[in-house]
Order: sequence, then C-alpha cells, then structure tokens
Amino acid sequence: MPERDIYLLSPRALSPETIAVAFAKTSRSPESFREIAAELSDEKSAQFHEKWVVGYGHASVAEHAVLHLAFENVSRVAIETIEGNRLASYTEKSTRYQKWGPDDFSIPPELDGHPLCDKFIATVRLLFSTYAESLNPVKNLIVERTARRDNESDEAYDRRIRSQYVDRCRFLLPAAANANVGMTANARIIENTIRKMLSHPLAEVRQIGENMKEVSKAETPTLVKYADANPYTVETLREFSNRQSSIPFGHDVENRKSDWCSLIDYDKDGEKKILAAALYRFDEIPYADALPYVKSLKKKVREQLAESLLGKLGKYDVPLRELEYSTYTFDLVMDQGAYAEFKRHRMMTQTPQRLTTRLGYTTPLLITEAGFGSRYEAAMDAASQMYEKLHAFNPDVAQYIVPNGFNRRVLAQFNLREAFAFCQLRTAANAHFSIRRVAQKIYEEISRVHPLLSKYMKLREETWQSVEENYFSKI
Repeated sequence: MPERDIYLLSPRALSPETIAVAFAKTSRSPESFREIAAELSDEKSAQFHEKWVVGYGHASVAEHAVLHLAFENVSRVAIETIEGNRLASYTEKSTRYQKWGPDDFSIPPELDGHPLCDKFIATVRLLFSTYAESLNPVKNLIVERTARRDNESDEAYDRRIRSQYVDRCRFLLPAAANANVGMTANARIIENTIRKMLSHPLAEVRQIGENMKEVSKAETPTLVKYADANPYTVETLREFSNRQSSIPFGHDVENRKSDWCSLIDYDKDGEKKILAAALYRFDEIPYADALPYVKSLKKKVREQLAESLLGKLGKYDVPLRELEYSTYTFDLVMDQGAYAEFKRHRMMTQTPQRLTTRLGYTTPLLITEAGFGSRYEAAMDAASQMYEKLHAFNPDVAQYIVPNGFNRRVLAQFNLREAFAFCQLRTAANAHFSIRRVAQKIYEEISRVHPLLSKYMKLREETWQSVEENYFSKI
C-alpha cells in the first residue's frame, strides 16, 4: 500500500501561479505534486493558465493561487468595496483601539477643483477636531469609574480603558477617515474584486482597483491581466442610481423610526425542515418522507430531536450544517459603527443602502455624561448639512462626510447556523455595545418564531433594551 504523505507546496519556493498549475494537473496526471511542480516554470504555468483558465474558463484553477494584499490609507468608503467579497479574509485597522490623527482622511477625487471641496475639508476637520477634543473628557470619566488593578502597569491600564473611551468618540469619525486593511484571497477572488472596483461609481475605488491590478500582476500575471471594468455592472448601477423612485412608503415616519429591526420573512416550517434534514442525514429515507414524518410528531418528540441535535453544543462549537435549511430576512437600521462589525459576517447575504445622514444619529451615553453632548451634536449637525450639499452634487460622494454615529439601513438574509455564529459572537462581553444591541434584537425576533432551536444559543444575560439604556443617550 502506498504510504500517506502530506506536505506543503511553499510560496517561498514556487510562485502562486505555479502552485495553482501543480494542483490543477493532478486531476489527469498520476505523478505526485512534487514531481508535477518540478517540471513547471513560470513560463509553462502562464501558458497553462492562458489555455485552461482564460481560454476554456476553468476559473477554479485560479483558486489555488493565493495572494496577501496590504492596503494603506484608503477611506472607509473604499474599504467597504475591498471587503465586499464573501470568500476572502480581512483584518482592518480598528477605530475601537487606535486613535486617528487630524490629517488621516481622504478627499474624494470628484471634488478636485469643485466649489464644495474647501467646505468638505472644513467639515471633515471639524469632525476630526471634535473627535480629538472629546477623547480626554470621556477618558477622564472612564478613569474616575475604573479602578486600577493590583500591580497593573500604566501601559496595561491604559490599554484596558482605551477601548472604552476611544470607541465612544469614534462615532464622530466620518467615512472619509483613512484606514489600513490586509486581504488574503485566491486569484479568482482577486480578479473579481478588481472587476468590481474598476466598475465602481467612485473614482477613489477605481483608482485602488487599478493599483490592485498592477500589484497582483507581479505574482499572478496571467490570472488577473484580463480583469477590467464590467459593462453590465457599470450600466446597471448607473440606471438604478439615476432612477427616480416612485415607491410609496408603507409606514409613517414615526413608525419607520421604531421599525429598526424587522423580521420581514422567514421559513414557517424552518425548524421542522432542519430536524427532517438531520434525520435524512443519518437515515436512508427520501426527504419527501422525512419532512412529513417530523410534522406528524408530537411536540415532546420534536423537543427530544432538538436536544439530540443541539443539546451537546459547547461554547465554541459550530452546529451541524443542517441548521442552514431555515432562513431569515431582516430589514435593519443600525449606526455605521455597528455596520462595520455586521459586514464582517460575509456568509450572510447583505444589501446595505448608501451612507446617509437622513436616518438620524446615535449619541453614546458617556459623551453626554462627559459634558460633551452639545459639541458632539453641533459636529453631527454640521456633517448633516454638508451631506445635503454633497448629495445634490453626487449621492455617492456624499457618503464620505457621514460619521460613524449616523444610522444606515441594510437588508440581510441568513440561515439559522449563521444566526448562531452572529448572535453568540456579537453579544459577547467584548463586543461593541452598538452591535450587541442589534444581535440581541435579532435573537429575540428569531426566538419569537423559532423557539425550539434558538434556545440553544448561548448568549449573555442582557437585552437590547438594557443596552440602549446603559450605553446610549439618543438613538
């Protein structure tokens, strides 16, 4: 019997494109991966990709070529597009733990030479100066309320309290604020990202797409060289953006304000479908028989099945995939700071609306208690006024001026397995209070319609109402 062998094809020795070819050729070659790789060169690998990936469309081969890209000093508006791919990994500079300097922002290229440019810069500088001036008052309040631990160093103490005051003050930072992000993805995703960015309505994003293409070509010259703007995407975005809405609102303004977390659709038989899928997996019956069988069971028996399926879940365990057979659709309104956390859950299907100031803003309680509420509100109101001026010029460009504290609407659809991951992670003690509020409310809505399985989620003893009371003076 052949001896088992597991080893790396190291990027230190082989280029990403060569590794991709080595893996691709195993489907028709009896040789080992080492032997296949030894026969390859960068030139031969490029020829392979030209023929099979480009010529015949076998794009999955490109998934074996992995790149690590570093983006520095790009706006948070642009970062949303960079991070808009499901099958990639990202780590981003955190506004919760780091402080921003007065010049750490981008000016949208569309404003170059425009009469609004100076006013835009003045408003951004107002937001940044208000942010900087809010840090000490809020920090002093935290220091008063947070005792130093025995033998705790100055550095350790500062690190422990920093997130408590920095992440309140970050509500003032606009989307023009710069950040760094690291991205790891395969060449197929990289190519799709480049196409998406080159098709984007914002000039900054298109410029980053061009830079990304040139940088990626150094490692995967064949796999990304044909990545260009997509006419379908460009024209579709343009038509929908220029379309005058004639859709009537179904609720009055006050009701829309209170409807910040609406479960607008869910599978009524979702729990039964999950249990039927679990039985299907371990039995030898068609699903068409499994589902009616589960529906015929008494409540007590279904509870026993649910206990068998989820009762042994530990704190860090992932439920079986059968939980993916029930889905939920939410229409959500959350502050942009919360959305920065929410968008990381890329297994969801998410449709965010453009950043706006028209849904109002939230005020952290500590900002008010530190005596900084009026300054905070003045800065937010100035951003709102600037937004309207920019919106009249270009709604996409207007996003740059929107601070983290303003609310944003997003449509999200996800299954129960993802709900377990999101609700448990984002209600943890170290999660930001804005996203804890959202996660607790989502959990409450799912529990209302599917209590049998959702009760196995392991959440902290907290409610979204208590989060509002303890952390916000205005929502």
